[in-house]
Amino acid sequence: MFDKILIADRGEIALRIIRACKELGVQTVAIYSEADAHSLHIGVADEDVCIGPPPGDQSYRNIPRILSAAEVTNADAIHPGYGPLAENAEFAEICGSCNIRFIGPSPEAIRKMGDKAIARETMVEAGVPVSPGTGVLADFDAAKRAANQIGYPVRLKAVAGGGGRGMRTVQSEGDLERAWQMAHAEAQAAFTSGALYLEKEIEGPRHVEIQVLGDGAGNLMHLGERECSVQRRHQKLIEESPSPAVDADLRKRMGEAAIAGGRAVGYENAGTVEFLLDAKGAFYFLEMNTRIQVEHPVTEMVTGFDLVKAQIRIASGEFVDLSQENLKFRGHAIECRINAEDPALNFRPSPGTVTSFHMPGGPGIRIDTHTYAGYHVPSHYDSLLAKLIAYGETREEAIVRMIRALDEFVIEGIPTTIPFHLKALKHPDFVSGQITTDFVERLELKGA
Repeated sequence: MFDKILIADRGEIALRIIRACKELGVQTVAIYSEADAHSLHIGVADEDVCIGPPPGDQSYRNIPRILSAAEVTNADAIHPGYGPLAENAEFAEICGSCNIRFIGPSPEAIRKMGDKAIARETMVEAGVPVSPGTGVLADFDAAKRAANQIGYPVRLKAVAGGGGRGMRTVQSEGDLERAWQMAHAEAQAAFTSGALYLEKEIEGPRHVEIQVLGDGAGNLMHLGERECSVQRRHQKLIEESPSPAVDADLRKRMGEAAIAGGRAVGYENAGTVEFLLDAKGAFYFLEMNTRIQVEHPVTEMVTGFDLVKAQIRIASGEFVDLSQENLKFRGHAIECRINAEDPALNFRPSPGTVTSFHMPGGPGIRIDTHTYAGYHVPSHYDSLLAKLIAYGETREEAIVRMIRALDEFVIEGIPTTIPFHLKALKHPDFVSGQITTDFVERLELKGA
C-alpha cells in the first residue's frame, strides 16, 4: 500500500478520496488554488500545498506545479479525482517517469478512449455495438458525403470531445454546414483539436452507463448500470441505479459488452462505458470515461462496493476480488447534483457566499459535499456544491426519500438547483421511469 497520496483535484471528490485514504491508513496531501484557500478538503488532509492563482491553467491543470507538490511532500502516488487531469494521458505518463503512481488506467488506455474515433474502431473490433458512423472526417465535403450515406438525422462529434462540447445534432443537409463550423470551432477552443467525426443520431434515447473495474491483469468486472438520462446540455443532473429500463438479461448483455471493450484496451482501475439505449432495447457505444465518475455513489449504494478504495488498492498492487458472481445488487439509489445554478435563469452559474447550510439526514441518505455555511463558491470552477444520494429497497422508496431530503436541504445566499430537482422527481414521467435524454427540455417547455 502507498505511504502518501496527493489528491490532484478539488471540491467534494477531493474530500471523498481523503476519507478513503484515511480508512486505508494512507497519508494525504491536498492541493489548492488561492480561490480554494478555505475549502474543506484542506483541513482534512494531513498536508496541503497551494499551487497557484485561481485560473485552472495556473493551478489544477498545471502539471509541473502539481508534480512539484508531490515531490516536496514525498507523495508516492497521485489520485486525479474526476478533474482536469484524470483523463490526461500525458500527465499519467509523466507521473510514471517521475516514479509516482498514477491512480487510474494506463496512458495507452486513456489515449485510445480519449480519441473518440479510435475508441469507436476499438469497440467495433471488440464486438461492442456502435451506431453507424465514420472515422475522422477530412473536411466538410467528407462530412456531407457521409451524412447522405448514413441518413439524417446525424450527430457531429469532436474526436477529442467530452461533456457535450464540439457536438451538434443535424436534422437535414441544409443545417450541416453551419453545424460543422460551430462544432469545429468549439472543439478547437475546448480541446485544441477541431477534428470531427459523425454518427447516426439515435432519436429519443436513454443514456445508460456501465461501471467497470479492472486490475490490469486481464480481470474485469462490471458493477451494473446507471441511468443518466436526466441531463441538460449533455451535463447530467440526476442519476440512478439500477435503470428502470434495464432488466436482468439486458444488464448482462450490456455488462458483457462493457467488459469486452475494457479488455480490448487492457483496462486497469475504474472506468465507465457509456451507451445510448433506444426504445426497442438496442444499445450503442457512446464513449468510455477513463476515471471515477461524479455519480459513482449510486453504484456504491446498491453494491456495497467502495470504488475509491478499490481504485487505490488496485493501483498499489493489492488484491481486489473482481469475481462477477460474488457481486450482489440490492435496492435502488438516486443521486441529485446540487449545483450553484439558477434554474429560473437558464441554469446560470451563481457564485457567491453560502450564508446558511443545513444538510438533511435520516434513513437511506448520503451527502458528499465540501460546502458549509460561510463557504464562498468561486466562479472559476464547476458549480457542484453537493451530491445528495437517497437509497431505498425500491425505486419508489428512493424517490420518496429523495424528495423528503430535498425539502430538508437548506442552502441560502445563492440560488441552487434544489427547486429543479423537486419538480423533476415529482414529474409523472420520472415517477413512471419514462425518461429519455430530452426529459429536461420537455420539462422546461411544459413549465413544470
